[in-house]
Amino acid sequence: MKWNQTAAVLLWVVAAVTGCAHYQPRPLAPEKSAAQFDARRLDDPGLKVFLSQNGSAPAVWPLPRWDLNSLTLAALYFHPDLAVARAQWRVAQAGVLTAGARPNPSVSFSPAYDTQIPGNPSPWIIPVTFDIPLETAGKRGKRIAEAVQAAESARYSFMAAAWQIRTGVRASLLDHSLAGRRAELLQRQFAVQTEIVKHLQDQFDAGAIARPDLTTAQIARNKTQLDLGDALAKQADARSQLAQALGVSLAALTGVDLEFPAVTNAPAIVTRAAARDVALRGRADILGALADYAVTEADLRLQLARQYPDLHLGPGYAWNNGNASDNQWSLGATLELPILDQNQGPIGVAEARRKLAAAKFLALQAQIGAQIDRAVANLQIAREQWQAGGQLLDAGRQQEQSAAGQLQAGAGSRLDMLNAQLESASAALTQLDNEGKWLAAGGTLEDALQQPADALAAVIQKISTHP
Repeated sequence: MKWNQTAAVLLWVVAAVTGCAHYQPRPLAPEKSAAQFDARRLDDPGLKVFLSQNGSAPAVWPLPRWDLNSLTLAALYFHPDLAVARAQWRVAQAGVLTAGARPNPSVSFSPAYDTQIPGNPSPWIIPVTFDIPLETAGKRGKRIAEAVQAAESARYSFMAAAWQIRTGVRASLLDHSLAGRRAELLQRQFAVQTEIVKHLQDQFDAGAIARPDLTTAQIARNKTQLDLGDALAKQADARSQLAQALGVSLAALTGVDLEFPAVTNAPAIVTRAAARDVALRGRADILGALADYAVTEADLRLQLARQYPDLHLGPGYAWNNGNASDNQWSLGATLELPILDQNQGPIGVAEARRKLAAAKFLALQAQIGAQIDRAVANLQIAREQWQAGGQLLDAGRQQEQSAAGQLQAGAGSRLDMLNAQLESASAALTQLDNEGKWLAAGGTLEDALQQPADALAAVIQKISTHP
């Protein structure tokens, strides 16, 4: 009998040990990870698969031209911030498993030596006592509910990180496109001004005009040259910012053709009420704040449940070296008496945290409402400026065509035509600025609503289903 009991204990110990998780070292290698980052390219086969899985299957690979939608998907594939948010989400999901764990029973051995028992072949007594904890007041279910809400909050944080990545890609791509188009317009303007300066120089040499007339044209040309250099610098900086927004090195954009579509018409302006309704029902940070409040609600329920003590059952058995007449069985129960402390401190903290979460939600709601109001107002102003600028640009082009026609008919001078071209170029630059304001205002409203016109919302919803 003694051998069978010993073997049973050994088997139980072996089973417990083999069921445990074991440590697996995964050291970080900074040099290797840096090299992997530098090796990222937009022709990555894995990126092609990701695009195909999310509704943007490329007909040609690598893509000949990258637009906002495809670049956003590339950022969702590469960007390290999204990997951090996903890892935090996984940590929160692991917390659900932790919250659902039941407390393990324990066993204690207290060998005793007693020589006062007559006729006992051995003085050794081996009592075995078990402690079986039983949670009361539904504490386990309340812990799980709190952990589930925390995991849901982490999921919304993941979605918010994805929207932030989209914002970065959109802003940097827009800056790159506007700077490039501005450089092209300035190059044309510089060419016209160079011809004007040459024409005025000839007139000055002939004594037909005074020095200030020539100097003014030269200063304007030199300023355009400086503006051109500034536009090219901004384009290079925007390209670097875009690489950062994508989560790749600048070298990854070498030879990549980038496109941001220009405004072709002015869509209808969304009302403030409609915009608020969309944002307050669907923004990830709003839903995350609600989940955070639900966490504090669940924690308060848990702390209230902890006012009631858990029950510990303690059955025991004492084996007197085979002397059956002296073996002892015992039953025991332990219950903490909530006399000195009824968990009032943690309950007070939980109530305060619930009030804090409610205040944060209301503050976020007000902040988003103000953001939407500004975005809608700015979009309306930008739309009106863009429409007015379009009328001026049309007028400038008509004047340019008229001057060219008069020159061909012999009724006008070449200088008149050049000045008309310069006015048209200036109107085009002004309209480009108006277009940039319009596109930026539209992006701000998109950020406020987190509802873009493309399929990004569906993609983010899809990748936020499982971490």
